[in-house]
Amino acid sequence: MEQAVDGRLLEYLAANLEGFKGPARLQKFPGGQSNPTFRLIAVSGNYVLRRQPPGKLLKSAHAVDREFRVISALSTTRVPVPRVYTVCESADVIGSMFYIMEYCEGRIFWDAALPQLDSNAERTAIFDEMNRVLAELHQVNPEAVGLSDYGKPGNYFERQLGRWTAQYRASETRSIAAMEELIAWLEENQPADDGRVALVHGDYRMDNLVFHPHKAEIVAVLDWELSTLGHPFADLAYQCMQLRMPSKGGQIPGLAGIDRRSLGIPQEEEYVAAYCRRMNIDAIGNWPFCLAFSFFRLAAIVQGVAKRAVDGNASNEKAAALGQWVEPLARQALAVIGDETT
Repeated sequence: MEQAVDGRLLEYLAANLEGFKGPARLQKFPGGQSNPTFRLIAVSGNYVLRRQPPGKLLKSAHAVDREFRVISALSTTRVPVPRVYTVCESADVIGSMFYIMEYCEGRIFWDAALPQLDSNAERTAIFDEMNRVLAELHQVNPEAVGLSDYGKPGNYFERQLGRWTAQYRASETRSIAAMEELIAWLEENQPADDGRVALVHGDYRMDNLVFHPHKAEIVAVLDWELSTLGHPFADLAYQCMQLRMPSKGGQIPGLAGIDRRSLGIPQEEEYVAAYCRRMNIDAIGNWPFCLAFSFFRLAAIVQGVAKRAVDGNASNEKAAALGQWVEPLARQALAVIGDETT
């Protein structure tokens, strides 16, 4: 879908984006369930426009101004991010807040099995690069990059469990017994705060990464909407969750049931061990809780996307179908609890 840029947006770009020259047009990216994202094609070059969705939004959701802030802060670190140019916090220009960033040429892999790659060595390198960049992110000093106030103090898991339970309740369309059981278990089994605090991405997965066109090198980490100061193991568990999810039958493909060794893709314990080496730690504590929490959090996110589809303001046309994944995600979390704690 393509549309011309005119009116207030064109005026805004001319006044606030250095070197911008129109005319211009917008092409919506097919991915993205939360904040609508567009390729902005102008005479002066290509950019990316990312905006809040229209309509009524859940409290604290779709904070594209926070995305702009964290990407700006990370520009001086070893974490690869796009260059950001300007943020418009007023809804007067296009009806909601938005920001403009660099368009990064490269590859985005939507299938974690990487079927388009012929080399096992390259698949291994892709996963190792994801591991490396995640560790780089968790070693960023928030104070040194001006993000010491980017999250609330206290137990991250306790805080997040409360937040996502509230978000889930606000977007709930039917009662799901597995979610109720999972929420109760998480509330009863929260680990004590171990004092670890890092800048966490919140949605660190393969399709939020832009890889170099020809090398196993990440050139940009995208979609920072859920970033905050929190527990680094939550990011790690969220990514490892994909290793446990079904490879077929839905819009959230994983790697369960795939012979990963034959493809050069690491096992979960190998991936975790590589992260521990990079972080100079011995092991991950409370791993079953971290995994179960990740499944719960994704289920709550998915429920929110499905609710926006019901309300008519979802970003992606396939959003409504995601609602069917809430119960399976909760059941997978309960299975993790059973497998890992027995």
